[in-house]
Amino acid sequence: MSTVEFDLLVAFETHDVSKIREILDAGLDPRSVIKGRSLVNNLTVMYARSENFPACLRLLLERGAVLDDPKVAAALLDDGDALREALARDPSLIVHRTSMESSFTPLIGASLLHVAAEFGNANAARALLDAGADVDAKADVDKHGLNGHTPIFHTVNSAWNRSAPIMQMLLDAGASPSIRLNGITWGKGMEWETVCFDVTPISYAQMGLLPQVHRQEGDIYANIARLLAAGGRPVPPFDNVPNKYLNS
Repeated sequence: MSTVEFDLLVAFETHDVSKIREILDAGLDPRSVIKGRSLVNNLTVMYARSENFPACLRLLLERGAVLDDPKVAAALLDDGDALREALARDPSLIVHRTSMESSFTPLIGASLLHVAAEFGNANAARALLDAGADVDAKADVDKHGLNGHTPIFHTVNSAWNRSAPIMQMLLDAGASPSIRLNGITWGKGMEWETVCFDVTPISYAQMGLLPQVHRQEGDIYANIARLLAAGGRPVPPFDNVPNKYLNS
């Protein structure tokens, strides 16, 4: 891999818009392929989640990069107004299904609401909910009977807890906090791939405590408390957070 390509991947991981622009200005083709993926797909599959992601994606698209599924553009760009306009032109977008490689919860047979939830794009999520998106729409189930998750599963153990506001948005809109699945393959194809069996949003939130998931303990228990309360269950005191044994 060339130094330019390496620097670009680092810029994608850190959502460094200025560095991405500098590399493109120096002549890198926005339709280039790195590590077998287009530049756009390298950006979307990256571990990071931040408010700068839409700006990085918008820059690539403005320079000529193309999404595999252009119908997900407004959801990925967190552009609520553009998404409302797109839905007005094509109401079928509310039930559109897409498939993307994902570092965390699978986006195979996913709705636009799954996509917005995965990337923590609250403006897009709000536009979709306002348009009547199904809060309990199910992603595809694989040949092993795994996945089939609803959008809330993308929010309960998100990177940097970015999707926690969308979790609350979904709960307020009536999303089930207790739906149970056979399992979810988290990080499919990645070094951190992990299968979690007999999954509910609460148990999937707890998966954030695993070392390969790299989530903050306080965030995870705060999310669990919200899910318990939404399900009408008592919220016990979490007296050992952060865990004294692990932090001794």
